Amino acid sequence: MNITGTLQFMTPFRARQLQFREEAILDATHGLLGAMGYDSMTMDDVAAAVGIAKGSLYKHFESKEELATSAMIRLLDRTGETLAKMSEALSPGGKLRALLAWALEERLRGGVPHLPSSSRALEDYLLTHEKYLAAVLTLNAALMMLIESAKANNEVRKDLPTDFIMMTIYARTCDPTLERLKRAGTYSDQEIVANMVTACFGGIAKPASVG
Repeated sequence: MNITGTLQFMTPFRARQLQFREEAILDATHGLLGAMGYDSMTMDDVAAAVGIAKGSLYKHFESKEELATSAMIRLLDRTGETLAKMSEALSPGGKLRALLAWALEERLRGGVPHLPSSSRALEDYLLTHEKYLAAVLTLNAALMMLIESAKANNEVRKDLPTDFIMMTIYARTCDPTLERLKRAGTYSDQEIVANMVTACFGGIAKPASVG
């Protein structure tokens, strides 16, 4: 039984302790997956980053696959929550831009790993995980509705398929250019995010209005 299933049998203080530790484990996992990738990361690495014994780590997550999957589910849930909390004053296109900016900022802080496409083995595992697939479908549905609304507002191109636009936004959140630009030190994090959002939604071709 994983940690979620045991919380109801514990005292509130003990349950909170375990929840806090689990959050710390997932935080460390995000950072390590971003820095090392899934194949290189080990459970020993995660335990060392959190400062706990590997045996304690296995009390929370039975395998590396389960750990990475939990990290991805939490990320998908947080993305959906971020989208739901956006101001209604923002247009659909504005929300798409803001969501991409948030994801890129999270990446720069080490909160968004290069997953699942960085590992075929993990990708195969995720495609059989019902909770992960449900989280993906929920977020995809919300994004596709938002893209359709942005199309109706003439904020994104109507000639491009909605799922293609969605996958393009997802791709930008995994773009390795982000870390390369950060390492170069030429631009601030805010400038990197602003430029990538502009390039994603506006392209790099010269605007027609520019002489």
